[in-house]
Amino acid sequence: MTRRVYKTLLIISLIICTVLFAKEVSLSPRLFPHVDKVAHFGVFFILAFISHHAFKFKVWFHLLLLSLYGAGIEWMQDSLPYRQASTADFIADVAGAVSYFVLFYFWARWRKKQHG
Repeated sequence: MTRRVYKTLLIISLIICTVLFAKEVSLSPRLFPHVDKVAHFGVFFILAFISHHAFKFKVWFHLLLLSLYGAGIEWMQDSLPYRQASTADFIADVAGAVSYFVLFYFWARWRKKQHG
């Protein structure tokens, strides 16, 4: 896919994620403990992947932008009467983004060794 496609996908993903993070959560039984942390981790792992393919930024700048987005989401949730901010959610956000770049780094090194 081209960078333009990834940029479009990133914008759409950010809109969808923002709406979902702002949505009221039902108190129905959870699938397993801390499912919300796993969701935050997964969402930010995917956002890091899309961002990395959309823009040629340094890794630290991707992580800064994604961390600011995660902090903004928590701030937004804190301002909603039916949601609350969570430091643990923010940590899961950052961990998801960092994990993507760590895995990419090791994958790129492995691939370089394979192709000489």
